[in-house]
Amino acid sequence: MASGTKSKGASGSRGKGSSAKGKSVRAARSASVVAKKPKPWGTIIAVIGVLLLAGGVFTYAFMQINEKTKWVVSDDNRDPSQNIPGVERKEYAQGQHVTAEQRVAYDQSPPFGGPHDGVWADCTGVVYPTAVRNENMVHALEHGTVWIAYNPEQIKDAALDKLKTKVEGQQYMMLSPYPGLDRPISLQSWGHRLKLDSADDTRIDDFIKSLRGNQYQNPEPGGRCDAADPTAFNVSSPPPFVPEPPGADAVKMDGTGAQTAPSGAPVPSGAVPPSEPAPAPAPASSGAAAPPSQ
Repeated sequence: MASGTKSKGASGSRGKGSSAKGKSVRAARSASVVAKKPKPWGTIIAVIGVLLLAGGVFTYAFMQINEKTKWVVSDDNRDPSQNIPGVERKEYAQGQHVTAEQRVAYDQSPPFGGPHDGVWADCTGVVYPTAVRNENMVHALEHGTVWIAYNPEQIKDAALDKLKTKVEGQQYMMLSPYPGLDRPISLQSWGHRLKLDSADDTRIDDFIKSLRGNQYQNPEPGGRCDAADPTAFNVSSPPPFVPEPPGADAVKMDGTGAQTAPSGAPVPSGAVPPSEPAPAPAPASSGAAAPPSQ
């Protein structure tokens, strides 16, 4: 009996040991299988790629929208040219007129504001082959025009052709040589100027988009651009640029010697936006003089 009892105990003990050992082996094998199972790197990489692509598309779209809207003139963006490096700005009084015989002692060269002739230069996308009198050109700026001046010794051939394409036929644009200009190119709008070295500079287009016809930066946006009185300003033979400095009798920048425009230089009703051609002027009645400003 004693021997049988011992045998039973030993057998039971071995049974329990075998069972525990089997469980341990199975657990080890299961853990080994789990450990050997590869991670889904392909799926992970694909998901990361999709997220990066979506982020890139969103960023690109945001940048494109921002690039377009930052040049749009609005009540919240009155001077988009603030985004353009190198633009000079000055405040000038409006509506100060001089006669065809008077000169203005401008504080800038080329000038971009101040007293000016009562007759404006034609700014219907005219490419002037010769330099034009400052006093007439400045009046056109008051109406919302962008004037591109260039040094004829430095800008020629392909560079000049590139500038012409930005001006020809475009309302509130004009191009002319400017002898003695200290840089190859100078862009002017009322109270703003940008001097550049190359016709390929992208800031040219940015300047035009920001300031041409800008109702917040120009005293008379939408004013007439056609020659209201061809006898006073002949587009084919405009008043010539005078390179000599003005004399002591020149009108000062504070307006001393100038006359205030009698109309107060209001914006004309039915003003033409820059994107549309200006209507032909109505025939003047016999003996009627063209208004000095609109």
